[in-house]
Amino acid sequence: MRVMRIAKTGRTASADRIFVGSVEMQTVVDVGERDLRLVEVHFKDGARNRWHTHTTDQILVVTEGAGIVATRGEEREVATGDVAYIPANEEHWHGARPGKDMTHLAINGGASKTTITE
Repeated sequence: MRVMRIAKTGRTASADRIFVGSVEMQTVVDVGERDLRLVEVHFKDGARNRWHTHTTDQILVVTEGAGIVATRGEEREVATGDVAYIPANEEHWHGARPGKDMTHLAINGGASKTTITE
């Protein structure tokens, strides 16, 4: 068993091309290609990610702020305490609302692959 405490001091700036704007993140749990991976992502001032898909389901748990989760057919505002479920291979994006910050925990299958689609 492991117990981790997620702290803002563990975040580092991300230069991953999936992101548009300023984003910090930290991996909380990653056990390779088995089971699950948990990553905290902090989107600053309207930052978001590009349209993309994952090869496994994804769950987003909003822990702070206000944001948007969107598919090609729907756009939903989310806030602290909301949980979004995105099925495998569904094209989507998520991030902070313009002028706001948003932090979420992203839970994916350990073997999940991400493909940018825009």
